[in-house]
Amino acid sequence: MERSFKFSEFINFLQDDLQISSSAIAMALRTHQQWHDPLPMLLWQYGLISIEQLTRIFDWLEMQPPKDWKL
Repeated sequence: MERSFKFSEFINFLQDDLQISSSAIAMALRTHQQWHDPLPMLLWQYGLISIEQLTRIFDWLEMQPPKDWKL
């Protein structure tokens, strides 16, 4: 199911709750834009977050409200 949240809220969560640096997020975003890999996985694959932080990210994403589908 697709989730709906503001990207800025996600970035704030990464910086404020997980204490991930702006430079680490920027590096992962550049790679994400080039290859379209999931941002949380990029952060983990590059060693920028721990497996515990990755779990917290997935928990946070799961808690976001479902996207309203309008046909």
